[in-house]
Parts: sequence; C-alpha cells; structure tokens
Amino acid sequence: MSDTPACTENLTTLSKHLAARGVEPGLASVLEALALGCKSIGHHVRRARIEDVVGAAGGQNVFGEIQEKLDVLSDEVLLQCLRDTPAAGVYASEEQEGPIVLRPASEGGRFAVLADPLDGSSNIDVAVSVGTIFSVLPNDRPDAESAEAVLQPGRNQVAAGYVVYGSSMVLVLATAAGVDMYTLDPVLGEFLLVKAGIEIPTEKKIYSINEAYTNDFDDGLKAYLEFAHGAGYGARYIGSMVADVHRTLLKGGVFIYPATAKAPQGKLRLMYEGNPMGFVIERAGGAASAGATPILETLPTHVHDRTQVILGSRIEVEHVTSRTHPA
Repeated sequence: MSDTPACTENLTTLSKHLAARGVEPGLASVLEALALGCKSIGHHVRRARIEDVVGAAGGQNVFGEIQEKLDVLSDEVLLQCLRDTPAAGVYASEEQEGPIVLRPASEGGRFAVLADPLDGSSNIDVAVSVGTIFSVLPNDRPDAESAEAVLQPGRNQVAAGYVVYGSSMVLVLATAAGVDMYTLDPVLGEFLLVKAGIEIPTEKKIYSINEAYTNDFDDGLKAYLEFAHGAGYGARYIGSMVADVHRTLLKGGVFIYPATAKAPQGKLRLMYEGNPMGFVIERAGGAASAGATPILETLPTHVHDRTQVILGSRIEVEHVTSRTHPA
C-alpha cells in the first residue's frame, strides 16, 4: 500500500467543469470572460470605501435612475472582458442606451450577452450582498442585424447565471446540463465547483416580497398574502434581488416582485433580471412567471422592457399565480 496521502483538495475549476459538462468552447470562453469580469467587480466591491467608489457617479441610466459609481465601473469591466473574447458578438446592459456590437457572427461573434452589471448597488454602503446577473443568447443574425440578437425570448438562452458578492463570492450558472454552483477560492483565484445539479425544493412555506407596497398590490396578490399569513408562511426579504433569489434557489419558497398601480408593467428588467433568473430557476426544476405567462415565453419589444417576476418552488409559484391570474 502506498504511503502517499490522497489529495482531498477541491480542484474542479469552472473551466474544467464546463468542459466536463460538454459546454462548447465558444460559449465556455464567454462564460469564463464573465467570470473574470466578476472577479474584478468583486474586488472593487470589497474595496469600495477604500477606493472611494461608493455613491452616485453623477449621471443617470436609461431608466432615469441615478447611477452609482460601481454601476459604471462594473459595466466597463464586463464590456472590456467581452471585447477581448472572440465569440462575444453583442453586449447590452441596463447601463447602456442600446446594444453594443462587438463583432458580427461572420467574424466569430456567435453570442449576445446581456447583463445587470451590479444588481443592488445602492446597498453597498450598508454592506448588503449585491451581485451581477447575466444572460447569454445565440447570435445567428445577419451582420447588419447583429444588435437585434438581444431581442429574443428567454427560452432561447443558452446560459444564464449570477454572482453574489457576499460573505464569499458565489457563481451560480445554468446551462443545458443543469445548474451548478461555484465559489471563488481567494488563494487560487479560481471559481471552484461546490455543488453540481442544484434542484430547488418543490415547496417551502417562505415568501419574499416588499409588503410595504401592499396598498398598491392587486386584489389577487392581497389574497395570496392573506393565504400565506394564515398558512404559517415565513417572510424573508433582503431587498437585493440576487441575494433574495439565491436564498430562494437553495432553500425554496417564492420571490415576488409584482406589478403595482404605479408600475403596471412591473419594475424589474425582463432581459437583465427576469429572463436570466427565470432560466436559472426553471433549469433547477422551479417555475418563473410574469403573471399570466411564463417569463421565458415573453417576446421582448425593446432591450429595456420591464416585467413583474414571480419565481421559485413550483408549488409556491402556483399558490401565487392561481390567485393573481386564475384560469
């Protein structure tokens, strides 16, 4: 018997696992570019006060919202990483007015990437977890129509995911093979696989919603909340979508960001938040609804469309939609 000790260290890196999952090289290169960008963003998030990148940048995004300094920085980081990636053809984010064509499909740009570069950035100054959300679509458009590659329903996504910048840096990635979770090893500088094939619990008596706006909810949603209160549900709401959805994915329950009287179309962004998070949850066996229809079946008309979001454990989503949109 050999006296050589067995190596028990986790050395399954993101790139190694993507290959094992059968992710084709072009898509893998785009996902690795996004992971690299998120490593950089995470570094700046942890040093935000030291580097004085907390607070407003002085401008507004296309939604009329004040841009945080880190919003702008994170957007620039992702754009640079994708510019250096031959398979990345188009980039769009909520910080940009419209899609940016990096290279057409005829020159190798076979994928379109959409991102919320720093979701929840206004929470950084109080040390709440924030994150990056991303979506990858195929770009099979003629060169002159490359920018329109972003206007596809979420069902066409080939990959989507998010990174949480919290007590650790966690990457959750959904592909055709399933949903996997990686954690950044700060010593190795690599995202290492920590859980493969994540499946969301079928049901869990937890709901996540900002009940301060109850007076603006429709009667169906008020009826759901009355049901949840009476059935002994627990409420968990952080106010950072990445953190709330991450908890819902791992623990079960339902995350609700509804349409209201003041925002009848919903407030979250379909392409940067609803679609990628919906893809992750569905690939993990859950459900993602825009109210009357699944989020991923929504046909976008503009890259900055908004939507309401109801996602999580399949049974818990049904409890909501059966009241808000009865058959």
